[in-house]
Amino acid sequence: MSGFPKQSASIDQWSAQAGELLPESESPKLDMEVLLGHVLSKSRAFLYTWPETQLTETQYAQLVAFVKERQLGKPIAHLLGMREFWSLPLLVTPDTLIPRPDTEVLIEWVLEHFSNNDACKVVDLGTGTGAIALALASEFPEWQLSGCDRISEAVELAHRNAEQLGLARVDFFESSWFDQFKDSSKASFHLIVSNPPYIAEGDPHLVQGDVRFEPQSALTAGKDGLDDIRIIAQDAMSYLALDGCLLVEHGYDQANAVQEIFRRVGLSGVGSGKDYNGNDRFTYGFHQEVAE
Repeated sequence: MSGFPKQSASIDQWSAQAGELLPESESPKLDMEVLLGHVLSKSRAFLYTWPETQLTETQYAQLVAFVKERQLGKPIAHLLGMREFWSLPLLVTPDTLIPRPDTEVLIEWVLEHFSNNDACKVVDLGTGTGAIALALASEFPEWQLSGCDRISEAVELAHRNAEQLGLARVDFFESSWFDQFKDSSKASFHLIVSNPPYIAEGDPHLVQGDVRFEPQSALTAGKDGLDDIRIIAQDAMSYLALDGCLLVEHGYDQANAVQEIFRRVGLSGVGSGKDYNGNDRFTYGFHQEVAE
């Protein structure tokens, strides 16, 4: 355990050494605080209030093990088996994409544009952990919400998250995009939302950071990263109610291309929105009746 603080080290000392222990992390201090909070079963507020606290022998061994795995690049979410999204603690496994904070801007957009709708029918395509569907369910208890994923393990995980959050009314089922939507009960949506794969094959970011530990099928979509968005946009026209909306997340430099895809399939009122870093992160379009 050379290089690690002694067992007698305080929370403050661990935090001070975070940059040295986790040099490859984009946020070493935050990572260390999250790990400390986990092994101590305490909030981050506790860490700031009682910085002189020392770890027990068991807690020390657990933290050292976590830090060693993080040094190898393993995501914090996989180390702890959970990730918070929209203030909801979600179980996370290597079978799904780790929910990102920037995806929360989709929930904010829906709140802004659909808050007056009392009975929306919504589906989250490629739901993964169920993050988007469950966040919407927490905000709109009267809505009819569902989520689908082609990976059975992801569907099972989404069910588990729904149950632990008391949101079991959300219907999760297995489907590759719209493949299982032949049943009319799963058609005519007011909102179709998705965070699909949108990274181009061979993109250098695929061998950097947390994405190295995530399923490639949840990240890449063809040479330009837009193959799945093309499929979703084309097929969505058969499942959107009149004035229904398609809302998808995409890469920071793909807004213009996605807008063109949306317009080409016949969506109207097309526009894009930004993430917390000011990058174009999502695009929306509406299924409106064409005047003759």
